[in-house]
Amino acid sequence: MTDTVTYQNIHNRFKINGFHLNRNDLYEVAYSFIKEGEEFEKAVGDFILDWFDNKSYLELNTSGTTGTPKLIRIDKQAMVNSAIATGDFFDLNPGDKALHCLPTKYIAGKMMFVRSFILGLDIDFVAPSSNPIVEDTTKYDFVAMVPLQAQNSLTALKNVKKLIIGGAKMSTVLENELSKLKTKVYETYGMTETITHIAAKEIGETAFSVLPNIKIDKDQRNCLVIDAPAISDEVIVTNDLVELVGENQFVFLGRMDNVINSGGIKLIPEKIEAKLSHKIHSRFFVTGVEDSDLGEKLVLIIEGKNQSLDENIFEDLDKYEKPKEIFYVEKFTETENGKIKRKEILESI
Repeated sequence: MTDTVTYQNIHNRFKINGFHLNRNDLYEVAYSFIKEGEEFEKAVGDFILDWFDNKSYLELNTSGTTGTPKLIRIDKQAMVNSAIATGDFFDLNPGDKALHCLPTKYIAGKMMFVRSFILGLDIDFVAPSSNPIVEDTTKYDFVAMVPLQAQNSLTALKNVKKLIIGGAKMSTVLENELSKLKTKVYETYGMTETITHIAAKEIGETAFSVLPNIKIDKDQRNCLVIDAPAISDEVIVTNDLVELVGENQFVFLGRMDNVINSGGIKLIPEKIEAKLSHKIHSRFFVTGVEDSDLGEKLVLIIEGKNQSLDENIFEDLDKYEKPKEIFYVEKFTETENGKIKRKEILESI
């Protein structure tokens, strides 16, 4: 299919907000959005014009997940190939109803449109708010959200067949709430360089499964290496520590950048946070700060007002995993996707 479908194609089943639109119609919509639309609609107008221009690529800013943020070129055909892989993995069919509630200026929002053009989805396009499902009577086959949107849509998600969540880590509390629904909910793994997700796992599972035509390996640091020739000419080396499970699955352990070297003991914050996730009900994270004796010492940072913590919350931690100090920050700073800005928060203390 990837040999015959190009970025110039618009599937004959594609609809947006209930209307069949061909290429000429989309140009009109784009110009209208740019001239008279709200800010989020202008981003859609810009994307449509960029998608159908004479260039074979789009220029996008990376988030910095695999290094320093930078401007990169992504091949439009690679985006088509990614859309087809998503369609195959999640069994999406022409005419399936989808909800687009992500900012179009980022890759995840752009890809929801590409999937719609290419797979022939019937898409409802709404403003990217923290509470996107206003009418909770419409039934959707496929929806993509960030964790905050999912948290605010719990009652409406009964009408969603498949939900993918990305952009930031899901809390254990949210995961428990979502597991009670009949909706099939998946956590996704990916980044701008991989054109959104290259792997997904249903909540409750520990290992991510890769999408079609993607190979994975580890480097000498035990970080994930992604070989996806249909979406990237180069092999992508990440800073994500993983454990491989067979050829097509991996368990995410944590970010190499976050590893704390405390007196020669290497600590992975994400593993410690998982052990504490059922014990601390506010948002929190652990990190390392400079220490004259240990090099780095482990500290716990909790969102909210100062409070007394029961020492028993640390009973599941190993000897070296227990925080040496606890800080409180009234409100965490975060990205638009709800990702906690660890470095900024640490600097603010």
